[in-house]
Amino acid sequence: MRKPKDFDSELKALADKAKAIKERRVRQLGELVTATGADTLDADMLAGVLLHAATVKDAATKEGWRKAGAAFFQGKTRQPAPRSDQRSEGALPLDGGAAPR
Repeated sequence: MRKPKDFDSELKALADKAKAIKERRVRQLGELVTATGADTLDADMLAGVLLHAATVKDAATKEGWRKAGAAFFQGKTRQPAPRSDQRSEGALPLDGGAAPR
């Protein structure tokens, strides 16, 4: 006779894997913000920029952003925004994340 499947443990394993993937994605997004120098922006401004970018419909504008992003990742224009030693009011602190550069 075959051993019955343990569906509960399989579901738990899948849930754990999904959680790990979500955590990795959040960490990578944070690393992207830091790598581009956008961590110098206060949280309100960064949120506003992202909200605007998410609503833009102009294909030419999006293509320009895509090309600039691709060039950044290829190292052609890897010049992040200048960093300030002072954190702007409203900026999020680094809680156990990467050390500031």
